[in-house]
Amino acid sequence: MQIKSEYNKVIPRKYPEQVVISVVKDGEGKYNPITLGWTMITSHNPPMMAIAVAHNHHSRKAIEESREFVIAFPSSAMAKAALFFGTKSGRDMEKLKEHPVATEPAREVDSLLLSDAVANFECKLESQLDTGDHMLYVGRIIASHVNTDATLQRVFTIAPGYKMGAVEGV
Repeated sequence: MQIKSEYNKVIPRKYPEQVVISVVKDGEGKYNPITLGWTMITSHNPPMMAIAVAHNHHSRKAIEESREFVIAFPSSAMAKAALFFGTKSGRDMEKLKEHPVATEPAREVDSLLLSDAVANFECKLESQLDTGDHMLYVGRIIASHVNTDATLQRVFTIAPGYKMGAVEGV
């Protein structure tokens, strides 16, 4: 049975929630990773994926200026990095210097792949949509990369309060 309830009381039931890290080069030439919980595939033909970025985030301006970005699906071993990248601002620091992770150059866009992620997708900005307190960016996937370690598990937000971990069966 379903009962009507307030949004803020129901939304915690969404967990586990997938996590991605988007990497974009900002106007100062710094590669800025940002952890995001809202992402989805929007098309298979052509392949496209969307990310939602809050209006006040540093990465918004960088995506709109560069018009390209990487979407990485971090492994559970990257949980601490995902938490750091999602709670610190690239406006205030160079996140990859403060919390180094293994990276490699993207092949088709001016960004970085996260080497320990289970997958990376290089995207060119296709469209954007203001959705209230977030901007939805749709990227056309122009290159895809998979980690050769098939035992890696993805990291998810598993509960409110930035609690992250692997999810069994995923």
